[in-house]
Amino acid sequence: MKINNLLSFFTPRDSKFIPLLKETAAILVEAGVLMERFFYATDKQQKEIGGLIKEQESKADKTTGRIFKALNESFITPFDREDINELANYLDDVMDSINRSVRKVITHSPNDLPKYFKKMSGIIHRGTEEIASAVDGLASLKQSDKDIRRSCREIKKLEGQADELYEEGIIDLFHGNLKPIEIFKLKEILQEMEKAANKINQTGKILKTIIVKYA
Repeated sequence: MKINNLLSFFTPRDSKFIPLLKETAAILVEAGVLMERFFYATDKQQKEIGGLIKEQESKADKTTGRIFKALNESFITPFDREDINELANYLDDVMDSINRSVRKVITHSPNDLPKYFKKMSGIIHRGTEEIASAVDGLASLKQSDKDIRRSCREIKKLEGQADELYEEGIIDLFHGNLKPIEIFKLKEILQEMEKAANKINQTGKILKTIIVKYA
């Protein structure tokens, strides 16, 4: 019997880590929904939605703190504690980038948001849903192996779409007739959104690592 399977055999079935990771992923999905709404909203609505996203970030911070606390207090974990730590960190990073993206829109107040920002927000939203689907499957890796792998592949595709949109956006910014200050504002926002998509992809990679080790 492999050492990883041997360890999982002795892991308590009521492990607190999976529920905490699922809770964090669910918060991410809510943030993703709000983010997409944000980029279709009016200025007044954006400020309200921005506040709701900030609340989700606070929830995620508390849940992530509970995960780290559990890691420090637990001897046996369902997966390598390094993998749990890394997964929790990436989930937190995604949440932070989502929040920073909307905060930059609010603070920079660009005159207009081109259509590719809406498309990017949709990609990020779908990425959070794929993360949540994969995290849900961690409770039963043997049965959910194929579903988690499918989510990881979809996350990779979404990251590719985000990269294409980012390039499209940068080209548009520097070949249009925008004032330098508007270019700066929009580039800052677009870079943060692209970072969120990258963090989602990194989350997919660590999920795939867990599958390889334990499924």
